[in-house]
Parts: sequence; C-alpha cells; structure tokens
Amino acid sequence: MVKGISFLRPVADAAAFERLNAFLAALGFAPGKGWDEEGSRGASFLAPLGNLELVLGKMPSIAEILVEVTSLDAAHQAAEAWLRAQGGDAAVARLAPIEETQWKSRLFTVEPEPGLALSFWAWSDPVKGKPVALEGDLSAEGMKFAVVVSRWNAVITDRLLEGALDALLRSGARRTEIQVVRVPGAWEIPAAARTLAHLGQVDAIIALGCLLRGETAHYEAIYNEVARGIGQSQQDTGIPHSFGVLTCETLEQALNRAGIKAGNKGFEAAAAAIEMVSLRRKLTAGGRA
Repeated sequence: MVKGISFLRPVADAAAFERLNAFLAALGFAPGKGWDEEGSRGASFLAPLGNLELVLGKMPSIAEILVEVTSLDAAHQAAEAWLRAQGGDAAVARLAPIEETQWKSRLFTVEPEPGLALSFWAWSDPVKGKPVALEGDLSAEGMKFAVVVSRWNAVITDRLLEGALDALLRSGARRTEIQVVRVPGAWEIPAAARTLAHLGQVDAIIALGCLLRGETAHYEAIYNEVARGIGQSQQDTGIPHSFGVLTCETLEQALNRAGIKAGNKGFEAAAAAIEMVSLRRKLTAGGRA
C-alpha cells in the first residue's frame, strides 16, 4: 500500500535553494521530478532505498536526515570540496570529520546550509548488508580433469604441465582422475578440448600451450583462432575450460611465466578450473554454498 517516503525541508531563500541543489547533486543524489508553481518551488532528490526507522531509548547523535553511501571517504571528500568552493575554510568548518559509531559503521555530519544538517554513513564491514557472493572452492576432491598440452615449445609447456598437475594434486585431485592429452601444437588444442568435452567424462579442461612471436609470422592469427576455439568449446558444451596458453614475444618472457619469475601460469589455469567446477556445482545445486 505504501509507495514511497519523502522528507520536506524549507530553505531560507532562492540562493540557498540553488546551493542545496548543487550540494546534493555533487554528493550523488539522482534528481527527481520537482515543481515550480506560483509561490512555491521544489526540487526532489532520489535515493535507491528509503527507510522509516523508529528509536526506543536514546537517539544516536546524528542528523534527522541519514544517508547511506557506498564510499564514505569519497562522499566526505566531495562535501569538503563543495564547501571549500562555496566559502573556503569557514564553510568547511560545517563539515565534521569521519568517526566510528557504536553500530559498527563510520559516519560524518555536514551542514551545506546553516541549520540543515545531513549525516552520511557506511558500514565498517564492506560486505555488511550486501548479498554474499557465491564463489567456487579450491578443493578438487571428487573432480575429474583433462589437461590438453601442446608439444611445441616443450621447454615451456612441460613446465606449465608440471604447474597444473601440482595445483590439481595439492587441491585433492586423484592422479587416476587426471587425463593428460598431448597435441602437436597450440593450433590443435581446441579440437582436442572439444572432443574431450563432448565425451562428458571430465568436469573441466585445462588448455596449456605456448606461442612465441619470433618463431612464426602468423602468430596473431594462430592465437586468435586458438582463443576463439577454446572459448567456443566452453560455451557450446558447458564444460569449464581454463586458458593456459602463453603468448609471448620472447623465450625469456615465456620462461618467466612458466615458473621462473612471474609464477606458473599452468598452476593458475588449474586453480581456475578447480574453482569453476566448484562454482558450477553450486549453481546447478540451486546456488547453495
């Protein structure tokens, strides 16, 4: 039955009316439909959520108008900048510093116009009051994987394979549930991945390969087709495919990404595959953790 809630506040004069319009716009309020009639002019500002709260006992030391924001520090900086532009340090004095509250939040109060105070606040816990994200776990227990790895540039791909197997085994996968499929080069990875996905015997496929620009003039054409093929296989079959195909300018760059300096991308691809299988199972089970 109730459609909305509005708070009306009178302002002293037209100049104050315009200043408050500018202040609320600067703080991120969405403009609503106002009115302009003989003897009365109004401007409305909208927020995504409105609350009417009743308090029994001691009222908190806040303004009557309480505004929840996503980034309190950004709101405080915007308020300070607006006040300073209006009247320098004297105007900024109407802005209180950010303080911790007893209800596990942070808050500041500001008077854009003398006598009209607003309190802005945000939860100290960034996920408080928000839906908890559904994420996959890094436990590979009970999962089956296929690792498609190219023989070309084996000095790199063998390292990627070692990293992927390390991630799977560390996360609880059984050796008997990991199938390693070797193909001649990166070009052949999508075809093998799609065949494995269609067989339906694995929960995820990990694609590992290495393309070096210096070794082929058609480097970009191969990379684009390999990336497109792996992505298309994943979309068509619904089986998660993780992308561990390196595209580097030099052998040194590839070695760094295969465990020398910049981590092992095979390990990272396997970890991503584990997480996606876990997430897929949760989603198909109705979004339960």
